[in-house]
Amino acid sequence: MKTVYLIRHAKSSWEYPHLEDRERPLKGRGIRDAHLMAAWLAEEIYPAPFMVSSPATRALHTSMIFARNFGQSLDSILTDEALYEVSVEGLRSFLRGLPDAENNVMVFGHNPSHTLFLNRCVDQRIDNVPTAGVACLRFEVSTWADLDFDAELLFFDFPKNHKS
Repeated sequence: MKTVYLIRHAKSSWEYPHLEDRERPLKGRGIRDAHLMAAWLAEEIYPAPFMVSSPATRALHTSMIFARNFGQSLDSILTDEALYEVSVEGLRSFLRGLPDAENNVMVFGHNPSHTLFLNRCVDQRIDNVPTAGVACLRFEVSTWADLDFDAELLFFDFPKNHKS
């Protein structure tokens, strides 16, 4: 079995209009939400999954927060240009190219890709993966190359569910 944690980047700032989209940083709330979700997930799963991220600042910063909460080196995060503005088919293709030694992967990226990919893989309808949201998909395959759009949704969670 292969497990994919789709993690949408945390809330980003629009405070700097001169920055290109891929350079937008996280807002304070985004940083707090990323820490909240990362700390929760680090309590739920062990060992830390293989982490891959879009190179966009907001996604990469989110992945760095998760890596720190999992006690992982920042060097362990693989960044790949293909994950920025990736299509559903492109995301499947990316996952199919992962090393089979890795059974669990966290993919830090963006909407609409994450929501569309999630809905393509499961029977349930998820309207939106919110910022810092996590969807965990289990694929009944032994190699990444065999991955298709057929998964079981193990859980879907987001920051609002962890705030009182």
